[in-house]
Amino acid sequence: MDWSNLLRLPTTLLLLLAGLVLLLALVQLLRVRQRLRERRSFAAGVHALGCAVCVALSLLLAGGALTLRGYRVLTDEAPVVDVDARILSPQNWALTLTWPDGTTRHAIVLGDAWRVEAIVLKWKLPTMLAGVPPLYRLDRLSGRYDDMQQEATAPRTVVDLAPEGGFDIVDLRRRHPAWMPGVDTVYGSGVFLPLVDQGHYSVSLMRTGALVARPDAATEQLLAQRWDR
Repeated sequence: MDWSNLLRLPTTLLLLLAGLVLLLALVQLLRVRQRLRERRSFAAGVHALGCAVCVALSLLLAGGALTLRGYRVLTDEAPVVDVDARILSPQNWALTLTWPDGTTRHAIVLGDAWRVEAIVLKWKLPTMLAGVPPLYRLDRLSGRYDDMQQEATAPRTVVDLAPEGGFDIVDLRRRHPAWMPGVDTVYGSGVFLPLVDQGHYSVSLMRTGALVARPDAATEQLLAQRWDR
């Protein structure tokens, strides 16, 4: 089974199942109405129970879809995001983030370097042996100063990269750990690189859960010139 393709659109898949189950609940509701007209109270009660179960299952599937929203499959080394930098003024940068699916986002960060952090979800051994890969999602983008004093006192910039709306699988596990027995651990991983004007960086995530950031060839030369000064 190709889990990579299956889990790229968890919201769509689970919402589709939720819609089908909700349709089944509607059918049960119509049967309740029919049995009541026939004065068959017991049969109507059975169908009412089936309707309630279908509605509950539909809500559960829809909640699962929203919970997994924003998460991606972690393969051997998955591309996470590309970062393009443009200087506005000293220690003031305009960044463009581009996701593998072509989605882009613009942000302003202060400092000498950018930092990206991700949340990684690791499954327990039985689930892993079943072929389910770890999941991840980007958590935040922030600026970082080279000087320790500035890092402690200068203005900070933090950009929330978590998807808006819905539930989050990390919050769900924190509040109701018994509902997700297959999860082994949830942890964070981060990486940073110095900023240069017109710099281009690629961020990927290894299956071990470690983020890796690489500048392209032109950016690497600009970084080398900066460090030689």
